[in-house]
Amino acid sequence: MAQHPISGRHLAALVLACGLPWAGASGARAETCTFLQPVGGDGSTNIVSKRVERPRVMPLGMLIGQTNWNTDFIVDKPYSSYKFFFTANSSDPNATYPVEGFMKFSDESSLKVIDEEMSPPIGTGRMFGPFPAVPGKQASQMNFKVGASKNPEATGFSYRISVQGCN
Repeated sequence: MAQHPISGRHLAALVLACGLPWAGASGARAETCTFLQPVGGDGSTNIVSKRVERPRVMPLGMLIGQTNWNTDFIVDKPYSSYKFFFTANSSDPNATYPVEGFMKFSDESSLKVIDEEMSPPIGTGRMFGPFPAVPGKQASQMNFKVGASKNPEATGFSYRISVQGCN
């Protein structure tokens, strides 16, 4: 019976498809992630703790002042992907957090990557992503927005957020 030679590439594919370890295969490079600095932070921590605050409204319904809903994180170098982390700090079992996340670019454009209402128990949360870098765009900041005028019941709930850039 004639034998058919199998190339190393085909053998590696066959071994991996069967779920067997392959000594000749190159190991996948481990992803390295770095926490991004929050804008306005003092450098002591990359984790931001906040409480959802209600915007101040004048009698005619006009908003005055700023909300604390937005938090930007500085992208100091190019990364291949980004991860957003959210942890609930509020002990209220009915806490619902309106959470949005945006990738902001140097050309002043942005891309919404998160849009959810969350109700995690205290001390728990979620990692969103990884979200790949957008080809042809230079990321300048990652933005977390927690709170919305459409959900005033979220006022007073506290949370922690952070963002990582990964290569």
